[in-house]
Order: sequence, then C-alpha cells, then structure tokens
Amino acid sequence: MKQSLALRQGLGLTMTPALQQAIRLLQLSSLDLQMEIQQALESNLMLEQDQDPLEPSTETMEAPEAPAAADSGLLEEVRVDETIPEDMPVDADWGDVFDDLPSSTSSSSSDDDSLHDFLQANLHTAASLYDHLMSQARVATFSEVEALVAAFLIDAINSDGYLEDWEGICERLAQDPGVARAQVEAVLSRVQEFDPPGVAARDLAECLTLQVRQMPRSRCGRWAALEIVECGLIHVARQDEAAIMRITGLTPEDIRQGLDLIRTLQPHPGRPFQAHESDYLMPDVIVTKKNGRWKVALNPEHAPKLRINGRYQGFIKRADQSKDQLQLKQHLQEARYFINSLESRNETILRVSQCIVEEQRAFLEYGEEAMRPLVLRDVAQTLGIHESTVSRATANKYMLTPRGLYELKYFFSSHVATTQGGVASATAIQAMIKRMIGAEDPARPLSDSTLAELLLKEGIQVARRTVAKYREALHIPPSHERKAVA
Repeated sequence: MKQSLALRQGLGLTMTPALQQAIRLLQLSSLDLQMEIQQALESNLMLEQDQDPLEPSTETMEAPEAPAAADSGLLEEVRVDETIPEDMPVDADWGDVFDDLPSSTSSSSSDDDSLHDFLQANLHTAASLYDHLMSQARVATFSEVEALVAAFLIDAINSDGYLEDWEGICERLAQDPGVARAQVEAVLSRVQEFDPPGVAARDLAECLTLQVRQMPRSRCGRWAALEIVECGLIHVARQDEAAIMRITGLTPEDIRQGLDLIRTLQPHPGRPFQAHESDYLMPDVIVTKKNGRWKVALNPEHAPKLRINGRYQGFIKRADQSKDQLQLKQHLQEARYFINSLESRNETILRVSQCIVEEQRAFLEYGEEAMRPLVLRDVAQTLGIHESTVSRATANKYMLTPRGLYELKYFFSSHVATTQGGVASATAIQAMIKRMIGAEDPARPLSDSTLAELLLKEGIQVARRTVAKYREALHIPPSHERKAVA
C-alpha cells in the first residue's frame, strides 16, 4: 500500500472548555447555580465575592484600637486571674462566669435560635407510617405467630397506606407451617383497626368502608355512606344520584348526607406520614411596569457578583514557571472563564426574558386569553441565537410578574388557526374553555362539541378532539361527570 501526503480543507466545530462551561451554567437552575458558585469560591483562590461598595472590605479594614477603660460600652479585656470554675455545669452559660460579656452574644444566640425555628417550621418530618403501625402492633395482644404475620403485613403497606399484592402475601405466608389463610385474614382485620383509619386496605372501596365503620353509629349519613360505597364508586365519581337511588333504594336526602360524609374521607391514609419540605420558588427575572412601560431585571440574589482577588493576582510572576506559579496562573484563567460564563448567562437570560415580555405584553395587560402563540424559533430568530440556547435559557427559570410567578416555558405555546386567518395560542384557548365551563349551567353542562361551536363563534376553529385534549389538560372532567342531578 502506497503512502502519500495530501491536504484537505473542511469545516468543523470545536467546543472550547470556556464554551462548554458557559453552556453548562446557562441550563442550571438558580439553586444549582448557587451551589456551583459556592463550589467555585471554595476551590478557586482567585475568586471572591464582590462586596457592596458601601460596606468596608475585609482587606482594608483596620483593627480597632484598644478600648479605653472608662468606656463601659466596649468589651473589656478579661483579666488573667479570672479562671473558669472546674465544677461548672455542662448547661451553664458564659454569662454566668463573666459578667462583662457584650450584649451581642445574646443577640447572636437569638439570631441562631430564630434561624433554627425558621428551618424547623419549613421542614416537616414525622414518624414513618411503618414505625407508627409497628408501635401499635407491639402493644397489641398478638401471639408470637400473629405478631410475625402482622409485621409481614405492615411491611407490605405502601406509603399511601394500601396493602400491596394481597394474594402474593397469602401464598408467601402459606409456605410457613402453622399459618393458615384464615389466620392471616384475622390479623389483617386487626391491623385495619389501627390508626390512621383506612390503613391496610386492599382497594379504595375498602379504604373508605374502613373509615366509615370506625365512625360513631350516631354519625349523620354513616349508614347511607356504607350503602353508597358498596353500590360502586363509579356512580359516586359521576355524582349520579339517580343510579345510586335505583341500586340502593335510598332517599335523595339520605344520598346527599352519605355523599357529604364520603367527601370528608381520606383516600390516601398514609399521606400525612410522608415527610415533606416546604418548597419555595424564587424568580430569576422580575418584571415591573413603570410609567406605562414594562421593564425586565434579573434577580440580584441569584447572580452574586464575583471578581478576581487582587492580592493573589499580584503574586503571579510571568517569568516564573514554578509549580506554585503555574497553579496560580491556572486558577486565574479558570476564574476569568467562570466570571465570563456567568456574565454571558445573565445576559442571555435577560435578553430572552425581554423578548418574551415584548411578545406577551397583551398577556401581562389582559390575562391568559390574550396570550400570543410563541415558539422557541421565534425568540431565536429575533435575538439571532440558536434554538437550543433559548431552550437552555428558559429551562427551570421563573419570571415574577404582576400577575404571578410563571416558568419561562409557560409563555411558549403552539398556535391554532382562526377564522380571520390569524392564529391563537393554546394557552388562550384553554383559558377560554375554562371560562365557558365556569359559566355553564350545572344541570346542562357543555359538551366538547358545544364548546367547539362556541369557540368557532369567537373566531377560534378547533376540532372536538382538540377541545377534549385541552379540557383534560385543565383536569376538567367530561360533561356527563359535571352534570348535577337534581
């Protein structure tokens, strides 16, 4: 095989480390960005957070002079002959030993206590459902075999409080000698009497029945609720009182009392035992209206200003190629890349948000029905950037407007043709459907075909199946389930 040299010309795209970092930072949420900034500050000695110009810098701040003895408001030095008692109790306070401690100690302690109370108020943790049920099983009068069966059943209860795979459990326990199916069912009946009511049920009907049976017999609607649940929950979901009356033979008044009682029940008895933390969303962009114009600004809490540490930068010597100097130069280059990437991220998010506000000014003025159709391509062409950049800039980002807090993705929606030759956004059509259903007669709810006709009268031409899709997206049941039977 003959070897030869040849020149070939071509185009290629090479992503530099700086470009890769900029792309990665752009798609991060505000929480992930804060973690990324904190990690960069801890790992790169050239980076530091830019302080407020009104606050004194830690580098220029001079140490205060020694306090005068006559000034009682300042901290006095502790004398050498003052020693800490050896028999000091473990829960003692420093104020019990030194009387001249400043008041800032107590204020700092109160601040820490306030922060602790705030965190505890927003973090809701409780005993798990398994631990709650096992604590009741330990004090129940079970035999040794029954206690093992009860523990097995409790372990099979999911986080919503339902018993999973009942037949598989019976087959598994039947393999153990001395455990009969009747004994397993008897233990299950006792576990179902535990708190919370309705726990260890095998389906929704049994869960509701268990809760009703644990109520006092004098409870209004108790007997009717049991009859209604046994007749079938499909009629309860449809609010078909005529079918319930035909199956159960109850009077309309008894049916209403039973349905009112069923609505107070908990279909997921295990939910209150699931630990959860309060979720808070902070906007990345804030939109305000001043002097008749909409203004867009970045949230400064999500984008702290960073700068190069001038002191460490002064240690760098160009001619020196030692290991320490090379490390300083590498940190300096990485710090510059990181700061440039943050600035590029903020600029891109701000430009995209400004373009969205310009396109959706009607929504900000009049509401959802005035939402214009908008896709990523429209913003990309307006700003002269790629669609993937717009997608990254709007992912997990939130905008605070006078109408509320919205995800940037919310302002993008597909379009539907109108009879006048224009287009309408899917969000606007959903808002119109919601308005029409909210104003309908409960005795004669609007069908999907009727909604399509009403939309056509307003200039929106959509098919019935499209109306059904938008209605389901709004979590609105069909017309036969919305009908209120007199």
